[in-house]
Amino acid sequence: MKRIIQACSMTAAAAAIAGTLFVAATSAQAEKIRIALAEPPSDEVAHIFVALDRAKKMGLDYEWTAFADEELAIQAILSGQMDIGFGTPYSAMQRAKAPVRIIFQLSKLKFFPVTTKKYSKLEDLDGEPILLHSRGGGTDSIANVIEDKLNIKFGKRSYVPGSANRVAALMAGQADATIIDLSNKNKLMKIASDKFNVLPMFEVDASDEALFANLDWIKKNSQAVDIFVKALVSVYRDMHKDPTMVRRETDPNGPIGQLPKEVLDGLDAFFVEAVEGGLYDPNGGGMKAAKADLEWYSKAGQLQGDPASLDPNDFWYFEPLNKATQ
Repeated sequence: MKRIIQACSMTAAAAAIAGTLFVAATSAQAEKIRIALAEPPSDEVAHIFVALDRAKKMGLDYEWTAFADEELAIQAILSGQMDIGFGTPYSAMQRAKAPVRIIFQLSKLKFFPVTTKKYSKLEDLDGEPILLHSRGGGTDSIANVIEDKLNIKFGKRSYVPGSANRVAALMAGQADATIIDLSNKNKLMKIASDKFNVLPMFEVDASDEALFANLDWIKKNSQAVDIFVKALVSVYRDMHKDPTMVRRETDPNGPIGQLPKEVLDGLDAFFVEAVEGGLYDPNGGGMKAAKADLEWYSKAGQLQGDPASLDPNDFWYFEPLNKATQ
């Protein structure tokens, strides 16, 4: 069992893995869980850092590293360089020998195809280039399912992590089509609805981001995992009662508190929209999310086999979440 300590002071450190953008490290004097973020800290993960602050008060010691994209974060978990990560590594789960399992649904795939006015429906994107978050990630899978459902084929796929960055590319005329999150879709349409369309999209309830780790590591570090999942459940349930709690509990000296003032000022609106838009499951997803994921990622081409024949227990480990939601 890893030793858990109360203190967790974050300091910047150089990354040892190619593609890493930022590192926040605690003192090396004690063992700690190493968390792999799929992108740098932003308003989209403010609630996660609130959960980490709560977990720290419960005795969790941790360090986090933000990678350039989800693929690098997944590889860091598979290689053992990091302990627990954010992403949806379904394809890697089937390929890898390591028993990787999901333990918590962080967010659902609530994304929206947004284009310049030259397009008015998804079918218009047949053969057209599109800007996505990361290869093998949530927006990539959405593009795959759109192709499958509508019998179309996108042109060149380019990858730019972060919905806000893809919005910037649209505004700069560097792209005509992308898939972005709820908050950035709303922001874009408020300032430039005369230039862009939100294309009609079918409903998606599968996971966009999930918390995952090697099953052997989870069992060996069950106390730390239980603390983290318990803290996440408490934040997600509190968010559904009052989404503005995220801004109130954000540490002004932490990574989110150091973001630009305009980002911090927008946290209340971001989480009100996200909760109302159904982005988060207050109970962490569980079996319902696991089944939805198997169906979605099979259609998306990231899982092989009939989803009805796939066992959720081969992809999820439910014990920590079951304990936290009792």
